[in-house]
Amino acid sequence: MDLFDYMSENKKEKEAPLASRMRPVILEDVVGQQHIVGRDKLLYRAIKADKLSSVIFYGPPGTGKTTLAKVIANTTSAVFTQINATSAGKKDMEEVVKEAKNNLGMYGNKTILFVDEIHRFNKSQQDYLLPFVEDGTIVLIGATTENPFFEVNGALLSRSQLFELKPLSSDDVKILIKRALTDKDRGMGVYNAVIDDDALSFLAGAAAGDARNALNAVEIGVLTTEPSDDGVIHITLDVASECIQKKVLKYDKKGDNHYDTISAFIKSMRGSDPDAAVYYLARMIDAGEEPAFIARRIMICAAEDVSNADPNALVVATSASLAVERLGMPEGRIVLAQAAAYVACAPKSNSAISAIDKAMNAAADEPAAPIPAHLRDAHYSGAAKLGRGTAYKYAHEYEKNYVEQQYLPDEYAGVQFYCPSENGYEREQQRYLAWIKEKLEAH
Repeated sequence: MDLFDYMSENKKEKEAPLASRMRPVILEDVVGQQHIVGRDKLLYRAIKADKLSSVIFYGPPGTGKTTLAKVIANTTSAVFTQINATSAGKKDMEEVVKEAKNNLGMYGNKTILFVDEIHRFNKSQQDYLLPFVEDGTIVLIGATTENPFFEVNGALLSRSQLFELKPLSSDDVKILIKRALTDKDRGMGVYNAVIDDDALSFLAGAAAGDARNALNAVEIGVLTTEPSDDGVIHITLDVASECIQKKVLKYDKKGDNHYDTISAFIKSMRGSDPDAAVYYLARMIDAGEEPAFIARRIMICAAEDVSNADPNALVVATSASLAVERLGMPEGRIVLAQAAAYVACAPKSNSAISAIDKAMNAAADEPAAPIPAHLRDAHYSGAAKLGRGTAYKYAHEYEKNYVEQQYLPDEYAGVQFYCPSENGYEREQQRYLAWIKEKLEAH
């Protein structure tokens, strides 16, 4: 690199966006992702020992995929090369491989190739890299926001260690914002700016786990806000809201409006009104409510208010919770709407909550009610002598897989805790239990 190249790179680094300038240089400065970069974790140990094998970083935008690649670049003794799959072609890869062979053959140095947005490579481009990854010519670091099991060739994936990055927590984002405002070398420390607590909390939440969003807003806020009479730039809630282009939460998450809205949402699903359910869902999303919180309420409603009238409601709600976690927002709004509408339209029953509450009361009243001897564990020496399990009747050995047998303790023999309704699938359960009752009465 000559003097002009050095000056150009130095200028580019200084003029880079705040989110880029604030990327950690060493592993200890990485915020979040402790499930993979904690001190006792495999990735941490591999980076520290400079023994990294090919890896794929998978996760939403702004969670630190490129950051980890840069930390590796600063830590490793290997030659580090970066390309972006959106603009790189086969010729670029051929040049990288050629240089890697030279470095390995002439100097014994490995080459780490970081491919950002690797899912953008087509199958033939990914196939080209495969033999060089396999023979150790290059160590591949791939970064993708898409599910690698769908977007990365199976052969390449099987030769790489997969690490999934999670959205950063609000506390993680707060740490990064504070660091950026006080860092005088790479951050905004020279501007003498402070951020109000409510603005800090708002930006951390509005970023939705994406550190880049928060830092971009901080940079815009500092550069476009005039200092106050005290000479300090104050990042207020209004400034933060304008900079991140997201509405301020319209209610305090601990206030009445918060509880009123979620209450109306749940009662609308319980009352089988999908239009109202989706409307209150939209209000919560618009106000900046946590998607995970909304998803939990839908799951509770599916179990409490739909129950076995439609067992699939809980499956849909649980899958929606997982999908929102994987997708993030704004796409997650579609998943939440689907689940809320499904639960609202499902036949209703509170049989499960009635059953467990009644059973919990009974268990509390008689915590030591003896379990019938024929139901007790018989898989130990001497169990038979004590009569444990010896008289048990295996239901599958009888007609229609049913045999008359007492399962409840004597104190509760004949008590019915679970009473299925006549709604949806529970009607079938009710018929089955009625058939059993008829058999018992016939005897």
